[in-house]
Amino acid sequence: MSKPIVAIVGRPNVGKSTLFNALAGERIAIVQDKPGVTRDRIYAEVNWLNMEFTLIDTGGIEPDSQDIILSQMREQAEIAIATADVIVFMTDVRQGLVDSDAKVADMLRRSKKPVLLVVNKVDSFEKFMPDVYEFYNLGIGDPIPISAASKLGLGEMLDEITNHFNKEECEEQEDERPRIAIVGKPNVGKSSIINRLVGEDRVIVSDIAGTTRDAIDTMVKHDGREYVLIDTAGLRRKNKIKEELEKYMIVRTVSAVERADVVVVVIDAGEGVTEQDAKIAGIAHERGKGVIIAVNKWDVLEKDDKTMNRFTARVRDTLAFMPYAEMMFISAKTGQRLVKLYDTIDMVIENHALRVATGVLNEIMSEAVAMQQPPSDKGKRLKLYYITQVAVKPPTFVIFVNDKELMHFSYTRYIENRIRDAFGFKGTPLKFIIRERKEK
Repeated sequence: MSKPIVAIVGRPNVGKSTLFNALAGERIAIVQDKPGVTRDRIYAEVNWLNMEFTLIDTGGIEPDSQDIILSQMREQAEIAIATADVIVFMTDVRQGLVDSDAKVADMLRRSKKPVLLVVNKVDSFEKFMPDVYEFYNLGIGDPIPISAASKLGLGEMLDEITNHFNKEECEEQEDERPRIAIVGKPNVGKSSIINRLVGEDRVIVSDIAGTTRDAIDTMVKHDGREYVLIDTAGLRRKNKIKEELEKYMIVRTVSAVERADVVVVVIDAGEGVTEQDAKIAGIAHERGKGVIIAVNKWDVLEKDDKTMNRFTARVRDTLAFMPYAEMMFISAKTGQRLVKLYDTIDMVIENHALRVATGVLNEIMSEAVAMQQPPSDKGKRLKLYYITQVAVKPPTFVIFVNDKELMHFSYTRYIENRIRDAFGFKGTPLKFIIRERKEK
């Protein structure tokens, strides 16, 4: 089941990043008192009263011209409308109601998405409440007064946000069809791959980067099985700054990955693997999704007998954090190996939901411990008592040990490799939780 997505929208310098950091519990976005400095990570996991959601900070830039501010805000709002389940529209009590607030409120109202109007910088309710009432004029419901910097009013706001969740979650649970997100940089051929798989031009394809308009779900049937393909939308080229384009692409990617079971990361064979590819793949890895790396436009490359090995080594090196990912070389243009993509997707779906019996896991662990002694520190040796699988999608294991501090990352990786040797688990990350149990 995918987590709901909540996007924060608002003018530059109203405190979006401060709120984002307050909710994310760490300083992820860089906050300065200059408009337009939001950089870096723009999404985080938030847990409120056992309800989890993904929070997205859309950021904002403030060039000199007023209309550009408005067009930037419109674009943020468009992204939020297209991707979010709930939109937090942030305003600033000290700057008061501004013309561009009203125009964006109008767009959000028409979106039919739940919108929460949040008025920030209300450090004293007695002092600022009369000014908060002014925001009723926007016509998008009751303004919620908060102070992101002082963390006032956040509980009430989070209650309101989570009130909008349940219905969507229940509806989505019923759909058993595997969801496949096709992600990658602009212009690597994501839409062409989907068109080839569907067999018709459902997604607009052109040679300009960012021509796909909105995230489109396409149902496709292969060998009697139905799949939902999620295309991550590109964007209009309108006065785009490269960094902004990348930021929006990451927002769309997070939203698509969140809803998917398997993520196909498309890499351009001509360009090779880039840092941006690693960022996109990292989103799927962090969220524990099944991953396939599809190297597209393979037909265009001049090749000799070592090209594939060299290319594979480079990709594995750049994406060293996900050695489990399956890799394929395809061409959307000629259709080369595209049918095999379905077989790989089926295999990854199966591995992502694979359960291993506790008895078998403990046998593998005992053998592994016998072959390689667990680490020790100051005369105390790590003891592994018991292992069990507690979840799937991704497969998650709990290992009980005598001392958590002694369980080094490298030894966990060693146990993981032994489990992979026995069961494959190709294409899926494995998650390990280390718990301490005192010796009797």
